Amino acid sequence: MNIKMDLNDKYEETTVVIQAREWSAELESLVKQLNNTTTKRIVGVSENQSILLDPTEIDYVYAEKRKVFAATISKQNIEVKMKLYEMEEILKYQRFTRFSKSVIGNIEHIKRFELAFNGNLRIHFKSGNKEYVNRKYVAPLKEYLTMGGSINVR
Repeated sequence: MNIKMDLNDKYEETTVVIQAREWSAELESLVKQLNNTTTKRIVGVSENQSILLDPTEIDYVYAEKRKVFAATISKQNIEVKMKLYEMEEILKYQRFTRFSKSVIGNIEHIKRFELAFNGNLRIHFKSGNKEYVNRKYVAPLKEYLTMGGSINVR
């Protein structure tokens, strides 16, 4: 992919032109990212107080006992009053993806990963948090991390 920029005072507003041979998943993802420029904040609850979370503060989001929690870079687990699929929809443009049926992870915060004995991956985040990736999601995640592809596992 080539990126060309023309910065000039004569332009009143920013215009993005995409030239391609054919439509692809990569282009679709790029267009969605360009259209979704606002970072949504997430409201969490801790000790009867509402807390505003920036998606960049979250390592992963998980569901446990019919509740949803955000594991933050400060190693706090803050309850979120949303369903996991709602969180996935909000966070998908922030480089979050499924790790398992009950976990959505921030791939920007991954420090390293290691293969577990049962075919799962153990993810180590920069903050020190750890989480597992179900083997159903391992191959797409590895491809996404190494090749810049898109994850289409459901």
